[in-house]
Amino acid sequence: MFSAVFAATQSAIPASAIASESIAIPLAFEMLGVVVAAATGALTARENKLDLIGAIGLAVLVSLGGGLIRDVILQEGNVYILRQPLALPVAIATAAMVFTFPVMAQKPDRLVAALDIFSVGLFAVMGADKTMLYGYPAITCVMMGFFTAVGGGMLRDVCLARIPFIFQRSNLYAIAAIAGAAVYIGLVKNFAVWNIAAGAVSVSVTVIVRWWSIRYNIMSPTEIDLRKLPEPVKKVARPVVRPVRMAAQHVSTKTSQAAEHARLRKIERQHKRDRQRETRRRRR
Repeated sequence: MFSAVFAATQSAIPASAIASESIAIPLAFEMLGVVVAAATGALTARENKLDLIGAIGLAVLVSLGGGLIRDVILQEGNVYILRQPLALPVAIATAAMVFTFPVMAQKPDRLVAALDIFSVGLFAVMGADKTMLYGYPAITCVMMGFFTAVGGGMLRDVCLARIPFIFQRSNLYAIAAIAGAAVYIGLVKNFAVWNIAAGAVSVSVTVIVRWWSIRYNIMSPTEIDLRKLPEPVKKVARPVVRPVRMAAQHVSTKTSQAAEHARLRKIERQHKRDRQRETRRRRR
């Protein structure tokens, strides 16, 4: 019995130590992110003619689905939606209020849009920070920050049977979340910046990237045609592109030659087996 208690105590020590080292996001900011995300989910439910249950379901997915994806993948520590007692009630209450009185979120649309990208940056930092504290590599931390920030919207679109918004051509949204998470991990891991300061900088980067893409109509690329690049860009890229193209052609030629040689050898072996079979048949 005592050994079991001791083992449980030992296993609890790392979790508590990790929790004490995590970034201290003010509860008001956390709940603000949940409220904004839940409001957008409820508005989407009204636009798609869903009932109140559908609105609450979408609101919970949008506001807490990203963190749930992160926690299911990581399987480390506590599940946020279960650990934070206010998260689920706040999301449900917000969904019910916005579904009943949609003017609350429709009128201040610019404010809601600004708070939405703020919450995306905040969730990206929270996801990257939790992953980093469990010792995962930087690229995994950025990926989990990305899932935490935009995973809820992806689940919303999947439930509505449409292509997720983050996969479509639009102003920089998912890229802004990736930038924020990458900046946070870079500042904390490489420059040992205080995590609160790094979080503030990272959220600011997310907001600035999103605002910059909207202000100058910067869209995520769907296809790249190098022939359509401006001439100055071509002149700069030509010294780099030409050797790469020649190397690619060389590799392609060698690969084709090797494939042709392999095909000829296979045909030759088949002919040889046929001749041997014919010789044995004649001897009989």
